[in-house]
Amino acid sequence: MGAMYEKTYVPYGAYWSTPFVKSQGSFAHMHPLTFTAEIAARALSERNVTPDSLTGLYLGMTVPSKGSFYGAPWLAGLLGAEGITGPTISQACATSASVINSAASQVELSNGDAPLLLCLCGDRTSNGPHMLYPNPTAPGGRGDAEDWVWDNFNQDPFANLSMLQTAENVARACGISTEEQHQAVLIRHTQYQSALENDSAFHKKFMVTPIELKRGRKTIANVESDEGVFPTSAEGLANLKPVMPDGTVTFGGQTYPADGNAGMLLTTKDQARALSTAPEIEIRLLGYAQGRAKKGFMPMANAPAVRRVLDRSGVALKDIRAIKTHNPFAVNDCYLSSELGIPLEGMNNFGSSLIWGHPQGPTGMRLMIELIEELVLLGGGLGLFTGCAAGDTAAALVLEVA
Repeated sequence: MGAMYEKTYVPYGAYWSTPFVKSQGSFAHMHPLTFTAEIAARALSERNVTPDSLTGLYLGMTVPSKGSFYGAPWLAGLLGAEGITGPTISQACATSASVINSAASQVELSNGDAPLLLCLCGDRTSNGPHMLYPNPTAPGGRGDAEDWVWDNFNQDPFANLSMLQTAENVARACGISTEEQHQAVLIRHTQYQSALENDSAFHKKFMVTPIELKRGRKTIANVESDEGVFPTSAEGLANLKPVMPDGTVTFGGQTYPADGNAGMLLTTKDQARALSTAPEIEIRLLGYAQGRAKKGFMPMANAPAVRRVLDRSGVALKDIRAIKTHNPFAVNDCYLSSELGIPLEGMNNFGSSLIWGHPQGPTGMRLMIELIEELVLLGGGLGLFTGCAAGDTAAALVLEVA
């Protein structure tokens, strides 16, 4: 599957993200849809975009919450954009890419119109729902129970493996050692420190802060930055043991579930220029693709997705100037580096989800936002995003900043 774009643009600055907060942290009590609406309303107002100027909404979320049956229409109403609607999309960790692809497809199909589409992704892995599915044939008629977040992390019903086991499969097949994974973690941690320099100047380009946490009318705290990033050193990592017996992946070599949301506007070239905070900067989407690895080898799926999106976008890997990856395991980047010949230091400048956590739905969108800002700092060029997802799949997207 894939798509090519010719007239889909992102206005410079018309995107945002909350800080990402580790599961059961400061955002654990926030309803993911009302919280996403609150942040989007604030971000749109700060960018002088009125709700009545929006022509459509694409919502991405992967963890159900109370009332989420009403999805995008409810969220549009909360924003004061009661005249628009749209789909709610769920594709595990590929949700953001799928949301952007779906919205871009609508822009591409516009004929003389000027669509202004709001893409929002929000998830809360904290306090996920505990589901009970009817099963009248079970003993005593008891239902089948599922913890939505943790049971699905731990059991792919097709491969019959946990996500951690898929990482171990790739590590074993490719000879990726614990030491190599820890080296990748140290590189990503160092890259993340660059985003914190000069009073977090890089994050301030897109991050909505401070976020007030209230109890009744009283403000009990302010979230100013990512929460959950743990101190990392070679010595500390060396003291960690693999999570699984005879395994290679330690807790330091994998990300952690988190809460947060992100948003982005997609439109045509002329309208992007009119809405941009820097009209001289053009951000155009070039292509999107998906890939799938063999059963039980999820981290490998990025490679076919990347090859396919480069082909569909008509660009070569050597022409890519910046790369961002969703890497729930350090194994992901170790494999992609080896398979495509990309140095570990050649991707994920300013950090990645391996360091700042994984709320699922918005993870990829934040990575794409960081990709845009990195390319702007570089003076423009081609950027590549890729990220694996549940079911041994992956998505990839190419964009250009000029």
